[in-house]
Amino acid sequence: MDTAPARIRLARMSEKRVPQHLIRLNDLSPQQVDDLLELSTRLKRKGTRAELAGRTVGLLFFRGSLRTRASFEAAMVQLGGNTINLTAASDFWDLEVREGAVMDGRAPEHIRDAAAVLSSYVNALAIRPKPAGRSWAEDRKDSEIRSWADHARVPVINMESALWHPLQALADLMTLRETLGDVRGKRLSVVWTHSPTPATPAVVHSLVHGAVRAGMHVRVAHPQGYELDTHVLEEVSTLAKSSGGSFETGLPLIEGVRGSHVVYARSWESLEDYGNPTLAASRRSRQQGWAVDERLMAQGADARLMHAMPVRRNLEVTDEVLDGPRSLIVQQAENRLHSQKALLTHMLRG
Repeated sequence: MDTAPARIRLARMSEKRVPQHLIRLNDLSPQQVDDLLELSTRLKRKGTRAELAGRTVGLLFFRGSLRTRASFEAAMVQLGGNTINLTAASDFWDLEVREGAVMDGRAPEHIRDAAAVLSSYVNALAIRPKPAGRSWAEDRKDSEIRSWADHARVPVINMESALWHPLQALADLMTLRETLGDVRGKRLSVVWTHSPTPATPAVVHSLVHGAVRAGMHVRVAHPQGYELDTHVLEEVSTLAKSSGGSFETGLPLIEGVRGSHVVYARSWESLEDYGNPTLAASRRSRQQGWAVDERLMAQGADARLMHAMPVRRNLEVTDEVLDGPRSLIVQQAENRLHSQKALLTHMLRG
């Protein structure tokens, strides 16, 4: 009996299948993004079937979360699947990321081993790493999330690293489409706001990348010293030349908002002072007036407000704007659920 066909089938089954990861929005083609946004809208309008019954996603949080954790768990439940939720502070230990390291420090386990084991338990891993916070040159490499992707045998989803937040960008693009219809040619302003606890620029990086690729005219207003990552700016500027959109950065507050259809408020760290909290706090204390209120919103073209939250009320944005008819923040947060259901369906159904 000729067993060659069986041997060939077994050999093919044993070949290592490279999973599709989502580390940054650019891991999805423009057509895939369009398809996901259309699916997100259908799921929001018509509801969800249990298309992921029997599938499990492992959620690993190395720092805090509210919307991301809740929306991911709700998404999997509504799709008929399950989640395993692990929080580094309470559920497991430090993990080594360096290849070839002599592990004589705090970490008793390497990501290589953790990724291999968890890949045998779950169908995907969604991870929120914690940047070391000492050097932007190091943190921007996103070494931890990329190490998980290198060693996992299942899809790895980035739930916000130092450099990128693709999940927020998908929800933001969905919200922009719901609000503006065809976003091509529409004007989006990203405004830096003062906060004593600024985030990394990950949300803004992914937002401007996705919006420019969709053909929007994007302006970023921020004080001196709060420039975005140089390599990201170069990418976005190149994209603008081919997408029909445009990109400007470093604008004053009023000029950055004038004539915009959407104002996106966000606080992010100064990359010049990254890793030096004393200098960073001193720089922030000198930025007066960088907040969103009704007077600023009136500079736009019937502008609507977006913010990824959490938002410091009456510091970043006034109550009047947040609770008024211009605000999209609750709709924007809800869309995390629908866009993530679409993404999970795309990555896990087949």
